[in-house]
Amino acid sequence: MIGLMIFGFIAAMMFAVTAVLLVVVGIIKLVLRVLLLPLLLIKLVLGGILFFVLGPVVIVAGIVASLVIGAALALPLLPLLIVAAIAWAIIRANDRPALAR
Repeated sequence: MIGLMIFGFIAAMMFAVTAVLLVVVGIIKLVLRVLLLPLLLIKLVLGGILFFVLGPVVIVAGIVASLVIGAALALPLLPLLIVAAIAWAIIRANDRPALAR
């Protein structure tokens, strides 16, 4: 019974120490954030400028990359497309015009 009480006391103390440490770390983080707020604002401004300068470049590069990848994936299917076009042309040549019906 005494061992269980000691275990409960140790668990309560660990909980209390954890709570105190979390509060101390929270206060330290709050102070650091207030002190470093000007640097955060500079970071936001520079990030916005870089976004507006490099954003269009990244968009164009993405479009070009998607076209290149699409062409690279479609190139092996080109022989099948040629066979399908020939078959379509043969079938279309055998059709009567719509006015002759």
